[in-house]
Amino acid sequence: MTKQYQTFQAFYPYYLTEHNHPICRRLHFIGSFGVVLASLYIVLSGAWRLIWLLPFIGYGCAWTGHYFFEKNRPATFTYPLYSLIGDWVMFKDMLTGKIRF
Repeated sequence: MTKQYQTFQAFYPYYLTEHNHPICRRLHFIGSFGVVLASLYIVLSGAWRLIWLLPFIGYGCAWTGHYFFEKNRPATFTYPLYSLIGDWVMFKDMLTGKIRF
């Protein structure tokens, strides 16, 4: 049985254990950065028809990292909201140097 996390603070340490491989973390970072850049482009250019690409940019990179490098099942499938938050917290932690890029 999978542990049920009641708070994001309890979930985040588990989330980090699912991202041990440096290439997986880098792919997450690239995907999140791609989402930021694409979002800026969409908003500034008014190209709203491209908004459907955002999940493919972010999750495409992240899931590639899990499949080929971590060799595990993304936590998104079990904890979708906490995993989405975890992506952005890990992105921030990598930007600030708290987590090794």
